[in-house]
Amino acid sequence: MKNLIVTADDYGAAREVNDAVEHAHRHGILTAASLMVAAPAAADAVARARMMPDLRVGLHIVLVEGRPVLPPADVPDLVDGTGHFRTDMARAGAAMFFRPTVRRQLAAEIAAQFEAYRATGLPLDHVNTHKHFHLHPTISSVILRIGRAYGMRAIRVPLEPRAALAAAEPHGRAPPAYVTAPWARLSRRRLRRAGLLVPDAVFGLAWSGAMTAPRVRGLITCLRDGLSEIYLHPATDGGFAGAAPGYRYKDELAALTAPDVVAAARDPGIRLGGFADF
Repeated sequence: MKNLIVTADDYGAAREVNDAVEHAHRHGILTAASLMVAAPAAADAVARARMMPDLRVGLHIVLVEGRPVLPPADVPDLVDGTGHFRTDMARAGAAMFFRPTVRRQLAAEIAAQFEAYRATGLPLDHVNTHKHFHLHPTISSVILRIGRAYGMRAIRVPLEPRAALAAAEPHGRAPPAYVTAPWARLSRRRLRRAGLLVPDAVFGLAWSGAMTAPRVRGLITCLRDGLSEIYLHPATDGGFAGAAPGYRYKDELAALTAPDVVAAARDPGIRLGGFADF
């Protein structure tokens, strides 16, 4: 059986994102959303989620390109002078690995984000991180330790089968994953040994911000047996605070509701749902 989760990341980032998530869930194939608990439109996202009981919502932990839940003074090594998380992921990651003080701040912030999610009252369907920062072994360890206390049972690991990308877009050239793939394989083995549900295949990394209808339809028609996740970044429009330059937000929303994509996802051999459904 082909089991498929279709997820929208950055839920709560802006009203434009929330509008797209609601539309794609009610009128398309979107089954899950990952909530940024400290984002500007998080409260609006939670209110909408309560009105969509079939939408599986999880925690999108933010440790880069955003603001912390804790006061910046409590996590000084994680933020810059404006109170936002540092954007130099390599240097920030090195500090987390080598400096105990930074690791304590990291653990406190991750716990605060889990606590903020629990305060919403929404069931915790899954956990992932902005920019897949949990491929960092220190971050992964902290999430694993803290997440268990909050009922974490499923997590994304961005490992894309290259053959599926080539089959979905035969004449295209997806960028290689030389950096992320080895860490993703190690992470998947480790997290599965810890008893977490981790998809067999995840799509959205190579074509991040450009998950068009033909690509999404191609991926769905090329699914293999097991659990797959396709994640996107839909919005009704770009230009909101924090929007990624070059991302085709409206095209990704259109992909989730395109009639041929919906028809492909309704194939009798495919079961749609969130992590909790599998």
